Amino acid sequence: MTATLTRPRQSWAGLLNISFGFFGIQIGFALQNANMSRIFQSLGTSLDDLPALWVAAPLTGLLVQPVIGHLSDRTWLGRLGRRRPYFLAGAILAAIALLLMPESPGLLMAALLLWMLDASLNVSMEPFRAFIGDMLDKDQHAAGYAVQTAFIGAGAVFGSIFPWLLEHLGVSNVAAGGGIPDTVRYAFWFGGAALFLAVLWTVLTTREYSPAEMAGFHGAVADDQAHTTQVLAARGVGGSIAWIVLGGTVIATVAALGLEKEVYLLGALLAAYGLASIIAIARARSGRPADMLGHIVGDFGGMPVLMKRLAVAQCFSWSALFIMWINTTPIVAGAFYGAPDAQGPAYQAGANWVDVLFATYNGVAAVAALTLLPLLAKRIGQAGTHIVGLLCGAAGFASFFVITDPQWLLLSEIGIGIAWASILAMPYAILASSLPQAKLGIYMGLFNVFVVVPQLLVATVMGSITKHFFPAEPIWTLAFAAGALLLAAVAMLRVNASR
Repeated sequence: MTATLTRPRQSWAGLLNISFGFFGIQIGFALQNANMSRIFQSLGTSLDDLPALWVAAPLTGLLVQPVIGHLSDRTWLGRLGRRRPYFLAGAILAAIALLLMPESPGLLMAALLLWMLDASLNVSMEPFRAFIGDMLDKDQHAAGYAVQTAFIGAGAVFGSIFPWLLEHLGVSNVAAGGGIPDTVRYAFWFGGAALFLAVLWTVLTTREYSPAEMAGFHGAVADDQAHTTQVLAARGVGGSIAWIVLGGTVIATVAALGLEKEVYLLGALLAAYGLASIIAIARARSGRPADMLGHIVGDFGGMPVLMKRLAVAQCFSWSALFIMWINTTPIVAGAFYGAPDAQGPAYQAGANWVDVLFATYNGVAAVAALTLLPLLAKRIGQAGTHIVGLLCGAAGFASFFVITDPQWLLLSEIGIGIAWASILAMPYAILASSLPQAKLGIYMGLFNVFVVVPQLLVATVMGSITKHFFPAEPIWTLAFAAGALLLAAVAMLRVNASR
């Protein structure tokens, strides 16, 4: 039996180089998360239509990340490597989208650019998750994801606070005749340049291990294609039919109850997965080698138990986050600044304060990732640490209902920031050490399904709930966010028991 080799330990400089590109990627995400509702409303959309316009972002991630994960596991472009080609291509396209976004003449162009931006960010982001597993041995996984989370927080601080900073430097925060103000315009242009340069830094300062070196680290690897084909051929189609029936039921329910039309998308996705499963199984039974569809379907159905348990917590966690990203701007502007109408200086002042709030929770996350979380993990374990973080986030969301001065919302963001740090680091640190390294990309991409699906649910179902029960008081969506984080903490108890 051939002994496997050990990856060289990375210094702190090495850890920083590996994840520095995520600093730029998160600047792009922060600009998107903090300002897209503002851009949409400035271009004339109503509060009720915001969830529908945001659907493109999570849907893109759902489709892109498993595909990029599968492809990057099988890519080798010599000196450019395995994951880095995807870093670079995604960064170029995302920078272009950020440069063009403030010039959008209307809602259609803004929505299309949001789709392009989110697709490009996902192309860059997904391989970065697997990059940690490629470059580090298991004993450095926690440190690698902590550094990555710190860069995510730092990048989000820069991206979130930049419009507010520009206003204080004298840049106009209100566009003449409405529209997108110069503070947002210049922030997006800066973000595009920063994103590209940060990713380029990682591309130029890291060297990926060759396929031969990776084989030495992993030992003998079984014929993955043959194994996937055998597993699919042995699988029944009953489960696939159930997915199709479930999707049809959702569509029929939407039609019968008159729910928001965006919910049709959820039913269509469920049915599409069932159909894709049937096709993959049929191809395997006919003796055809597993292709990309077969690998994605087969690996999704064959997820390790630990990954399934983490997935439940992820679903609840990211539901809460997406509620926050969509609704914080109208909540703060309306409930704390008395400005539900986007066409006015009070609304823009509230929107800029949201940039500060978002910068605060991301800054807290950056600090917590390198200080609080490692300390807690040593004392109560990674799963226990995640439970504590989720409870802090639930308390932060709940505090919106007792605070009346928007300045004091900074305290709320401390709890939310601790939760954000934990959500970004702990599940991936737990997961990376339990997955087969040769399939790290595809599994990390599939794990993103449990980040994206809850966002789709929020963007579709939450819009219906808001419209029917509290159309003029979006602050009540944060009660759902707090409850979702509490449920995520409960779900983590099963992960804790399994370790």
